[in-house]
Amino acid sequence: MVDPRTDPNPRTDPNPRTATYPHTDTYPRTDAADPRTERLTAPGAPFAVEDGVYVGGPRTLREFVEATWGYGDRPFLVAEDRVLSYREFFDAACGLARRLLDVHGLRPGDRAVVAMRNHPEWQIAFWAAQLAGLVAVPLNAWWTEGEFTYALDDCTPRVLLVDGERVPRVAAWARARSVPGIVFHPGTRPEPDGDLPEGFEAYVPDLDPFLGPPAVDVLPEQDATVLYTSGTTGRPKGAVATHLAQAGAAMHPRYHAAVSALRRGETPGAGPVPVSLTTFPFFHVAAFTSFYSVMAAGGTLVLMRKWDADRALEMIRAHRVTHYAGVPTTALQLLDAAARTGDPLETLAMLNTGGAAAPPEIAARIAERYGDRIEPRNGYGLTETCGGVLANFGAEYRAHPESVGRPAPATEVRVDRPDAEGVGELWLRGQSLIRGYWGDEEATRAAFTPEGWFRTGDLAHVRDGRVTVVDRIKDLVIRGGENVYCVEVEGVLHAHPDVVEAAVVGVPHPALGEEVAAVVRLRAGATPDPEGLRTHVGARLAAFKVPAHVLVRETELPRNETGKVLKRRLRDEARDELGDGARG
Repeated sequence: MVDPRTDPNPRTDPNPRTATYPHTDTYPRTDAADPRTERLTAPGAPFAVEDGVYVGGPRTLREFVEATWGYGDRPFLVAEDRVLSYREFFDAACGLARRLLDVHGLRPGDRAVVAMRNHPEWQIAFWAAQLAGLVAVPLNAWWTEGEFTYALDDCTPRVLLVDGERVPRVAAWARARSVPGIVFHPGTRPEPDGDLPEGFEAYVPDLDPFLGPPAVDVLPEQDATVLYTSGTTGRPKGAVATHLAQAGAAMHPRYHAAVSALRRGETPGAGPVPVSLTTFPFFHVAAFTSFYSVMAAGGTLVLMRKWDADRALEMIRAHRVTHYAGVPTTALQLLDAAARTGDPLETLAMLNTGGAAAPPEIAARIAERYGDRIEPRNGYGLTETCGGVLANFGAEYRAHPESVGRPAPATEVRVDRPDAEGVGELWLRGQSLIRGYWGDEEATRAAFTPEGWFRTGDLAHVRDGRVTVVDRIKDLVIRGGENVYCVEVEGVLHAHPDVVEAAVVGVPHPALGEEVAAVVRLRAGATPDPEGLRTHVGARLAAFKVPAHVLVRETELPRNETGKVLKRRLRDEARDELGDGARG
């Protein structure tokens, strides 16, 4: 059996015009669950696709955001201390766009870094860059100074749009390179009473409603964003997306929302506009899927400064939130808090998770407590796809909670070199894929085939049109020649009533090559019982998938800022703890 993590002969593609891929399964987009959805993609329909591109969708992000001006005084951004309407947002974004060009002398194509908490001004800054024809570079707000320096050296921006908390982490870099900064919420700096560093100025809103956006041409093929990968397996890479790609990403959630309405027997777009408590940090690509969907419908984004489940319940009640969007960890905490307090979540109509693999128990818990009133939703997307390209929701999600769903119309799916069970590497192609990695041609060539297929690094199978991701290739454990998919074992562990968090990794074994180790955190008051957990898994999965080692932690599993478990750190910790004591 070839180990896909170390295959010395990775696939190289033949002539892209004549390639047949004899060991690759290609799956056209079909929706066997409800043929009525085909009306959405028929010629002339809202989501018709020609040459891999949505025919009726926007071509640039400038075009997309200009349409939101028509929502006028509808509330767009709800922070804990104020509300910003669509008109106020758009006027502010136009004013900042004009200042970036007229005062700071930027030109279309220049990079503009955006680094701040989920303030309303994050959205103003990001969309100002799009209106000015700049390339927005949202950076991870929780990075250290060294991490910021790495990314800033890599993308070489001409302006920094940051909040006060970020100023000390970028000031030295900006001073050394004479790059100006505009500071939002300057009072949040560690020393709020001092002057701003040289070259930095406090943001002053320009809300002139008559001047509009600057007169620049923004073309579909021009770059719109550079989004840095999460860097869980190495240095982050800057994923470069064109306007056409991001415009496609903005259409995907609209399509899935329309399918969802049809499956519920409703008319797409006829219901109330969404009010979404979006807890993803805005710099994360999962947030893009969420705010694109809300903005397209003229809905409202409710923002939290810091995640707290009890506070989230208060905000859902206060703002009559209809949609929740966050990583699986926060979704489970929200459900726990609602169960503990008896909160009925009476306004909530949809609970959406992303950013990390969703344990199957989420759909089961929603169905058990709320029936089909709250629609569960998850999906699949990457930085390289500009957000979600597959989605699973409603009755189909409840029936198939292990799946990440079906692709959007402008996304193609392939499974490379499937094994006997149909599992192989997931390949994707479509409108919303990035064009490559910033300044890294080698990484770009390694990630894409000559035909434009993106190698995701995830193992998946496709059945009845539904895609199920079983693991990351690098997370796969090969025990004595048998593949063990960590996600599958983690799902079973999450179903145990005492388990709050679980992660599965491979550890070395002298005879088997690798064996399975599980790291778990238990609910408060639970008694550690590693053998009982092994028995729980053994009753549901084959013996070779049962963890040989169950390591119980008292603290939360290490995660990055977007909720992904840091498997590399856990793997190292498990190997250190087990030492040479692997089972023979």
